[in-house]
Amino acid sequence: MVIISNQKSVPKKLSFISIYFLGINGVIGSGTFLLPSVIYRYMNLSAVAVLLCTAITVSLIALCYADLSSRFTGSGAAWLYSYHAFGRFTGYELGIFTWFLGCCTLSAEIVALLTTLKSFLPIFNRPLIYGVAAFGLIVLFAVINFFGRGLVKLVNNVSAAAKILTLIIFIVVGVFFIHKANFSPVIPQAALKGPMPFIHHFGEAFTPIFYLFTGFSFLPIAAKQMKNPEKNIPRVLIAVMVSVTILDALMMTVAVGLSGTKLGGYSTPLANALGGALAKGLGTTIGKWGYAFIIFGMLVSIFGVAFSASFNTPSLIASMANEHGMLPKFIGKKNKHDAPWVGILLTSILSALFATQSYLFLVSCTVLASFIQYVPSILAVIKFEHSNEYPTHGFKLPGKYLIPIFALLVSCYMVTNFTAKTLLVGTVIAILAAAAYFFIKKDRSYEEQHMKWLEDLRNQDKKEEQLNKSSVQKN
Repeated sequence: MVIISNQKSVPKKLSFISIYFLGINGVIGSGTFLLPSVIYRYMNLSAVAVLLCTAITVSLIALCYADLSSRFTGSGAAWLYSYHAFGRFTGYELGIFTWFLGCCTLSAEIVALLTTLKSFLPIFNRPLIYGVAAFGLIVLFAVINFFGRGLVKLVNNVSAAAKILTLIIFIVVGVFFIHKANFSPVIPQAALKGPMPFIHHFGEAFTPIFYLFTGFSFLPIAAKQMKNPEKNIPRVLIAVMVSVTILDALMMTVAVGLSGTKLGGYSTPLANALGGALAKGLGTTIGKWGYAFIIFGMLVSIFGVAFSASFNTPSLIASMANEHGMLPKFIGKKNKHDAPWVGILLTSILSALFATQSYLFLVSCTVLASFIQYVPSILAVIKFEHSNEYPTHGFKLPGKYLIPIFALLVSCYMVTNFTAKTLLVGTVIAILAAAAYFFIKKDRSYEEQHMKWLEDLRNQDKKEEQLNKSSVQKN
């Protein structure tokens, strides 16, 4: 994934449109289909306003990623940016947390898939059946990754098409069955009892809404596979954030308009909302078909996200071992099908452990891991802006330090919404990773290669700057 040495480029590069749909596929996941009920429970109709507020704050962080991606063309996103800015140890810790984020995402999507199945197949309510199904899905993904990794692109495309089509049909059809009375209450009475109750309700809605947008940080990971990444990634990040914000805001508004206060009690809110509205307006049979359509779209899209996570996550730790020497060599071992089999096994084991937890806990862990990625990335923007190292190409962050400082404040606010259990998991991961770092045998050649690459990049930027000055003087 992360290549900083001179290697053969990928023959076929991804175009702007391909990167855009890759971003849409990465951001829209199970949370879009399952979390509206949780969000509504805490803020009622005001959840739409909280969603827009959250989208703006996440966009500030996305702009920082856009700035960094315009400075570096290498694949790797947050952990690679931190490696460039703050050195090997920071990059290593961020790499481990990116892998942890991938495992949490895989587990969350599997739990979401089974939660969806439970809504119409009661057999999955049995703990034994549920556990066997979760373990079976992880094994299935592992086996496919061992032998059939060529399926990834097909599954990605089908998943992206399914989720976009499902959301658009939900919005377009649902808008004709909205009842204005369902938009009341605007905000829960409990949230109006004082500043602290309001802050509590806002925070409880903020975390799941934030989860709806976290996937944007994975876009720069595949930078080497993209055409002109330093210009296209910033544009795509902005386009994806705007598109997802519009879709999610419309989705939430329609869902509330269809169900009102009932929305907070649904396990599959979009399916229940549309199915119930169609049944009431056009008859039970049509309602059942509407419910089934949304459920089918959910299952296909959630399966696709889980499959993609099962493919990308092992590749990350394999690249840390093979291309940067940050992990023991055996972790990067590949089989004859070029699959990182050790990485697949490690990812499957950790994901299986997390799949025993609740969906909301996994959402919280995912947001925590995202927070841990965001802070060093934002600080890297501030550092490079101050030192004027590695100038941007094709995108310039407006306002100098203003956006990264606001993004940093938003990221720090997220800490106040994590439970003690989530913070404990994050702390344990950080301590174990730090302890392991000092026992991993270090090959200095990797670090020397990295430093040489950074120096070459600095010299290249200086030459470009001198050429630009010369051309200006001539004119």
